[in-house]
Amino acid sequence: MCDIAKFEEIIGYTFKDKQLIRQALSHSSYANEKKHPNGSNERLEFLGDSVLSIVVSDYLYKHLTSVAEGDLTKLRASLVCEKSLHIFAKQIDLGDFLLLGKGEENTGGRERPSILADAFEAVIAAIYLDGGMEAARKHILRFIPDDLEHDAKKAFSDFKTVLQEVVQKNPEEKVEYVLIGEEGPDHNKRFVVEVMLNSQVIGKGKGRSKKEAEQLAAKEALELMGYEAQ
Repeated sequence: MCDIAKFEEIIGYTFKDKQLIRQALSHSSYANEKKHPNGSNERLEFLGDSVLSIVVSDYLYKHLTSVAEGDLTKLRASLVCEKSLHIFAKQIDLGDFLLLGKGEENTGGRERPSILADAFEAVIAAIYLDGGMEAARKHILRFIPDDLEHDAKKAFSDFKTVLQEVVQKNPEEKVEYVLIGEEGPDHNKRFVVEVMLNSQVIGKGKGRSKKEAEQLAAKEALELMGYEAQ
């Protein structure tokens, strides 16, 4: 039997309906072994995945106002992927509280990334069903890194800065960004920018904004120059 009270203490949430959190912690192997197939966490995992996505999307949209849509999508994917959820699950010792069948128990199920990630989503759903969206949001946001905005801006918006630093090693060199065209209707316009080094084109980028296009042009230039533009 898992210690529900101890787990509640770790996550900072007390369930009104204890059966919800018990189900969230019940792997299918345990439910099948106990002849309770509807008691596993699989359906809760399905719901938790959606709750997690909307909370993370809402947070990124409101807090990373200068990050383009494509990069927001990449960032969200990095936060809700199995690798990240496995890390989050370990932060709350989730594996210690899982209800597993004997087979999973004996083959290291408590440490298996897929099982922990699925259970993490199931716990989110249990909190959502028991306490509503705000309770679920509070739980999820505790795992969002404090320096996410800084990291995102550094990851997605520093290509121009890096290129400038590379070029400045030769004081006589000059970088210039030139808008060479616009494509698409007003509601879905794409801007095309070339970055030039001493009047020679060294990169081209296309984006939803001039700023994004410039960053992508700088990224291409860095790659052509042999620099890793992550």
